[in-house]
Amino acid sequence: MDGFIPTEKIEDLLAREEKEDAFRLRDILQKALAIETLSPEEVAYLVKIRSPELWEEVERTALEVKKRVYDNRIVTFAPLYLANLCVNNCLYCGFRRDNHLMRRMVLDLDRVVEETKVLCGEIGHKRLIVVYGEHPQTGIDYICSTIESIYSVRVPTRRGYGSIRRVNVNAPPMDVDELRRLKEVGIGTYQVFQETYHRPTYEQVHPNGTRKHDYLWRLYVMHRAMEAGIDDVGLGVLFGLYDWRFEVIALVYHALELEREFNIGPHTISFPRLEPAINTPYVQEARYKVSDGDFLRLITILRLAVPYTGLIITAREPAWIRDRAIQLGITQTDADTRIGIGAYSDRITEQELDRQQFQLGDTRGLDELIRDLADMGYITSFCTAGYRCGRTGETIMHLLKSGEEGKFCKLNAILTFKEWLEDFASEETKRVGERLIEREMEEVKSRFPELYPALQRYYQELEVGKRDLYF
Repeated sequence: MDGFIPTEKIEDLLAREEKEDAFRLRDILQKALAIETLSPEEVAYLVKIRSPELWEEVERTALEVKKRVYDNRIVTFAPLYLANLCVNNCLYCGFRRDNHLMRRMVLDLDRVVEETKVLCGEIGHKRLIVVYGEHPQTGIDYICSTIESIYSVRVPTRRGYGSIRRVNVNAPPMDVDELRRLKEVGIGTYQVFQETYHRPTYEQVHPNGTRKHDYLWRLYVMHRAMEAGIDDVGLGVLFGLYDWRFEVIALVYHALELEREFNIGPHTISFPRLEPAINTPYVQEARYKVSDGDFLRLITILRLAVPYTGLIITAREPAWIRDRAIQLGITQTDADTRIGIGAYSDRITEQELDRQQFQLGDTRGLDELIRDLADMGYITSFCTAGYRCGRTGETIMHLLKSGEEGKFCKLNAILTFKEWLEDFASEETKRVGERLIEREMEEVKSRFPELYPALQRYYQELEVGKRDLYF
């Protein structure tokens, strides 16, 4: 048994020959526009679309779905790798146990604070994803202590102060008691990527005798997270380990399983793709590498398939891929990314592969990325209000599907963007950003006139130094 992933059925769906039919396609697209999760059969049909004309329609609809749920907002964050010790031996990973070219490090709490000061006090991040390997030295006690240290940091900035308001976690699967401790320490989203849902491939790339070899223990971790009270979870696979078409359908099965069992789907889905890593020949030899074109296709399909969820693309990808993916439905991305252990406080600007998990494709700073996004018409949101106001789990699912969450997020995006411009932006970025804000304010005045006076009042308070204002 492969749990709730029916391997043979997915393979049968992919093998089935189906005629392209514009009427059937439009029925599927209408369902996505209604913010309903597509069925595996419908996703398999989208995977097989090859007509350029029909595919253009698919892309247009994906962007429309994104606008209905998330408007023109892009959320930014930074990854913070706290250790590269690992007991596992994953064939594709630079951190794997037997990679003797990796410089091993674990940041102590003082160093965690120094890293956080750079991230929130110099760069201006408000959200982090903290990343841990699987090792006794970095177990639940270490994880909780480091998160508490991150939340404790508050540093002065140009006109206000910097702090991290939301810590998401990418960590190994845990039992329910450990997950309850994560909940208590105040985490945001809990990410665990299945890497691949194809069980034979999973067991091949995660050798026997390691903790990660247990496919079902990893597969059911989100069930345990929900039982522990963590209602924001993030799914993902490492594209390139197996056929991307199989993985996309399996991700939809996982989303449907969570909806069925808990009435809460994934808060996010991520799209890591195999990248080079030091002394890791498996990556060069991989059979299922995903082309740039197919990578953009699978993002588009998942935007339609799980229309309410946030989609994350990271600096693994080159800038042009990230920019294009944002136009197809991506809602979150990282910036000023340094994934070497201790690289922020060491002021490391070059990649050092002997202390990072893989090679990055886009090393743009946050200021440059925000300016590029604004030029494209996207406002960068640093909002974390929903999580602090209880808009999570079933509540956020309802608000996202109904479009109501967009009202709060539009207002809070403007406020947090203004705050960041005041405290961190270069003069050029501030000019571009304030032009965008003018357009956003006019839109609020037109769409939500009853809220506009309060927005104006908060905006003026930000200009005189007040911070962390939200609806």
